[in-house]
Amino acid sequence: MDEPLLRQLLVDVSKGDCDPDEAVRRLRHLPFADLGFARVDHHRALRQGFAEAVYGPGKSPEQCASIVVELLGAASGPVLLTRATPDQVAAASRAALDAGYREATVTAAGGLSLAAWRPAPRRPGRVLVVTAGTADLPVADECRAVLDALGFSPTLLADCGVAGVHRLLGSVQELQDADAVVVVAGMEGALASLVGGVTAAPVVAVPTSVGYGASFEGVTALLAMLASCASGITVVGIDNGYGAAFAAARLLRSLQ
Repeated sequence: MDEPLLRQLLVDVSKGDCDPDEAVRRLRHLPFADLGFARVDHHRALRQGFAEAVYGPGKSPEQCASIVVELLGAASGPVLLTRATPDQVAAASRAALDAGYREATVTAAGGLSLAAWRPAPRRPGRVLVVTAGTADLPVADECRAVLDALGFSPTLLADCGVAGVHRLLGSVQELQDADAVVVVAGMEGALASLVGGVTAAPVVAVPTSVGYGASFEGVTALLAMLASCASGITVVGIDNGYGAAFAAARLLRSLQ
């Protein structure tokens, strides 16, 4: 349950359109719903402003479908299935359609998919997603898909790495006009520091596992971003485009 549904329930009770016993029955599911294999957190949208997402790895297609339908029935906001296989997306989409919800928007990201049902209404806020290289696009695509589902309209600046810094400098005005910037970079991760030095907007840095030898599958970029000389950069885990999108969304909510 989220704020709009809870507020409407209280209004219905006050007007006599909903019996108090029925309201109590609905509220029993407010903290969480126990599906046996998962306890679906229905209170998260009230606490954090966004509902929990369904993380695909380790779950069967049937489990993904059950959790998606449970979330769709308990809140009015977007429902996300992340890092999902085609079988998981197909099962969840069929179950959602059977329950009366339209099919999801599906985005391919890094060989897996992100499915989004019932995207949020458009929110204000100019968000840039900047990649160091083309190889960083799968993580950037995950980030953009999540931001879009949450109601934002992110703009992509691709292939702006420091090996050809003039490519980024050509977009300085866009960086300075942004309300939030997500930087997606592998190799040595230097792009986050450069972007953090030219914009006053909050910067969320995503290290990726792209790179050779001493990049250590993203560890070098992660440590470089954490040690950035550009003050105040937020850093999420390696390849975590989903987490970067939520970090940017939280920052934008606090600015509105």
